Amino acid sequence: MLNTEKITIEVIPEVAKAFRSASESERKKMELLLNLRLLEVTRSRKPLEQVMREIARSARERGLTEDILDDLLQD
Repeated sequence: MLNTEKITIEVIPEVAKAFRSASESERKKMELLLNLRLLEVTRSRKPLEQVMREIARSARERGLTEDILDDLLQD
């Protein structure tokens, strides 16, 4: 088992609802996926702004609107 620590992050309501309604097994998989993605971002030699642009582009390709992205990126 991995050594882990609890943190609190803010997510959009749709993500929170999906996480809460997932089975324990699915939640563990989501947590692992999030860990891997955050690890990738924190170890990246790219500037945070570039990583955020890449994530935004990927989100747009998956249907997230510009307005939602702008709101998220403003925070």
